[in-house]
Amino acid sequence: MIELSYADLALCILLLSVLALFQRNLAPGLTRQLFISMVRMLLQLSIIGLVLTWLFSHVQLSWVLGISLLMILAAGREANARQTYAWVTRWNIWISTVALFISTTSMLFLMLLAFIQATPWYHPQYFIPLLGMLLGNSLNGVSLAREYMTVTAHDAQDRIEGQLMQGATWLQATAFLRRQAQHNAMIPAINSMAAAGIISLPGMMTGQILAGTDPSQAIRYQIAILILITIATGLGSFITTFFTARQLFDKRQRLRLDQLKPARH
Repeated sequence: MIELSYADLALCILLLSVLALFQRNLAPGLTRQLFISMVRMLLQLSIIGLVLTWLFSHVQLSWVLGISLLMILAAGREANARQTYAWVTRWNIWISTVALFISTTSMLFLMLLAFIQATPWYHPQYFIPLLGMLLGNSLNGVSLAREYMTVTAHDAQDRIEGQLMQGATWLQATAFLRRQAQHNAMIPAINSMAAAGIISLPGMMTGQILAGTDPSQAIRYQIAILILITIATGLGSFITTFFTARQLFDKRQRLRLDQLKPARH
């Protein structure tokens, strides 16, 4: 495998910095976000590189599960970090975390136990990268679903309350919200599957090919992970839309938009 030097990475950072500076006049906020995201990426990937190096030489279930839990909690926070509306009661952020936990871990264990069958099953070489791919993609779906639900609930308040006045339950009154939120959440995953192999070469397959893996084997891995990512995204967004809709109503099935407040970013 041809290795990249630190000079190569420095050139990439320089080019991104130039792009951020060009954006300054058009979108000042975007420039700041680009720099912050780049610094976070550098720090986080450097740290995870050290952690994985140590973890590969100390294969212990407790460490693997601990790091996995930390990843899921971080993903749950990120799913709520850039929402237009925040919840007044902070415990509501756990909806995204639970949705990500259920959807990603179910697909992860299916991949590990049914397909890969590594020994031990929690070997970090497989466990952590697969969890990261599932979380990273499911996070987008959960975040999009939650954003659509809260923003559109404000815009469609009259429609929802009109249906409630006609005797509809909270589930019936939010059916159109949940349906469109699910659609929006699934678009990135559907696009990824539709574009794979023709428009794009997905990251997992590309990485394996660059590392010298037989392309046919790399393709099989990629097909499996893309399908599982799509299932995890669908499951996670379904859980998110259902419980987000439920939290918009009180016990008497009244729409309570006062539970939401404009988020501060």
